[in-house]
Amino acid sequence: MLMPKLKRYEKKYSYSYSFGAYPTLDLLKYRKEKVLKVLLKEEDYDSEGVREIVDICKSEDIPLEVNSRSIEKIAFKENTYVVGVFQKYYLDLEKNSNHIVLVEPGNMGNVGTIIRTMLGFDFKDLAIIKPGVDIFDPKVIRSTMGAIFRINFEYFNTIEEYLEKNKDMNTYLFMLEGASNIQDVEFKEPMSLIYGNEGKGLPDEFKDFGHSIFIPHSEDIDSLNLSIAASIGMWESRRKNKI
Repeated sequence: MLMPKLKRYEKKYSYSYSFGAYPTLDLLKYRKEKVLKVLLKEEDYDSEGVREIVDICKSEDIPLEVNSRSIEKIAFKENTYVVGVFQKYYLDLEKNSNHIVLVEPGNMGNVGTIIRTMLGFDFKDLAIIKPGVDIFDPKVIRSTMGAIFRINFEYFNTIEEYLEKNKDMNTYLFMLEGASNIQDVEFKEPMSLIYGNEGKGLPDEFKDFGHSIFIPHSEDIDSLNLSIAASIGMWESRRKNKI
C-alpha cells in the first residue's frame, strides 16, 4: 500500500492510527507487517518508549519520521507524541476458541475497555454484530492500550450469521431477564459470551439462541455498564474453567 496523505481519521479510509507510545509499540510487535510509518514529536524523542520504537523501526526497516506538525494535524489530543500509521486488516475468528460477541455496541470506550479486559482473561476473539462502533477508530485503539493488535476480530451482519459460521459454540446470552443466575451456570468450552447494546441490551427473542444468564445486582441501579458486565462474565466463566 502506498503511503497515503495523512488526514484526521475517517472510517472510509483504508488506514488508521495508533496514538501514544504503548499502543504503537504493540502495533510494531504484533502487526508490524501492517505498519506504513511511525511519526514522532521532537520533544519526546529521548523517552524510553520512543527509544524502543526507534530501535524496532530501524531493525525492521519501517519508515520513521520526526514531524510534530503532522501529528498535530491528525491527533485528537494535544499530548500525543507518537503515532503509528497502519493499514487496516481483517481477521477470521479462531475455531474452537472462546469468543466475546457484542451486538450493536455503540460506545467506543466500552469496546476498548472490553478488548483490553479480554486479554486479561485469555479471550482472543471478538465478534461485532452490525451496526457497531468502528474498531479501527483511533479512540477505540487508544482505549485498548494496544490490546487490539493482539486479538482477532470479525464483523457480522446479524447474530444468525455469526451462529451459522460458529455452530459448535456453547452460547451464553447476558440478559436482564435471563433464565439463570451467573453463579449457577456451568460454562462449557468453546463458548460465546454474548452481550447487547449499552442502551437496550438483548431483545427477548435472543433467548432462543442459547442459555440466557443474568448478573444479580441491587435494585438501586437498572443495569450494569456493558464493559463491567462483560468483565464479570469473562471472569466468572474463566474462573470456573481454572484460568
